[in-house]
Amino acid sequence: MSILTESVKNIIVVASGKGGVGKSTVAVNIAVALAQKGLKVGLLDADIYGPSIPLMLGLKDEKPQYYKDENGNDVFVPYEKFGLKISSIGTYINNDDALLWRGPMAASVFTQLLTSTAWGPLDYLIIDSPPGTGDIQLSLVQTVGVTGAVIVTTPQEVAYVEARKAVTMFRKPEIKVPVLGLVENMSWFTPAGHPDEKYFIFGKDGGKTIAEDLHIALLGQVPLIGHICETADKGLPAVAAGDETYTKVFADITDELIKMVEIRNSVMKPTEAVQTNPDAEGCGAAN
Repeated sequence: MSILTESVKNIIVVASGKGGVGKSTVAVNIAVALAQKGLKVGLLDADIYGPSIPLMLGLKDEKPQYYKDENGNDVFVPYEKFGLKISSIGTYINNDDALLWRGPMAASVFTQLLTSTAWGPLDYLIIDSPPGTGDIQLSLVQTVGVTGAVIVTTPQEVAYVEARKAVTMFRKPEIKVPVLGLVENMSWFTPAGHPDEKYFIFGKDGGKTIAEDLHIALLGQVPLIGHICETADKGLPAVAAGDETYTKVFADITDELIKMVEIRNSVMKPTEAVQTNPDAEGCGAAN
């Protein structure tokens, strides 16, 4: 049974070619920034092996909530916080457990969370995808029509190869998920108390170069600020904490994202779920 219906207007997947680029941080703050604009927003943590959303949103000690529908199927009740409806496998497992699941089992659990959560009417469902181009991404595009993808990278030159893989996966003919834009994270380091100082410790404008080379929009650049990591570890996203720099950065990023979604929806038909098996075509080895 799927209760993910047409009441969810736009499904946006936040993805990256590699881990460690701050993809979950970007996904969470985009979701909160969208909610702050008065939109109805859901956030799904799709990183089955390394769910970080419960920690970042202060939900790691929460107990799962679900009920049985008239057919005896489990329906998951999303948590509500910061104006979001939130679902994550991290709230269904012990914090210290290591999930020894093969790809198909992880993909099955992800699909159940996606389709059996009582999201209700949403303007945006933001999906925090695991890094890479594997089972979860394939299950996603085979289950629902994804409105578009946002790629997260860092400025380093080495990040170009991995970002390109993520873009290539979504652009494959058998998938055809529009890439709405790229967010460059950790663009520069700003010490706490010195907001005007910028140190380009990972290089400068690498994300801009990637976006130009791949012909996608650069939605924005996100600085690295010392105290922000501390607030995230305490379950308070930077945008929700009221940090002026991050609030402005993510307000601008979400404005650009909304604009790209509106353009995409005005010139393209809704994306349909993939009917074929893209893995058989080598999608998992995008290059």
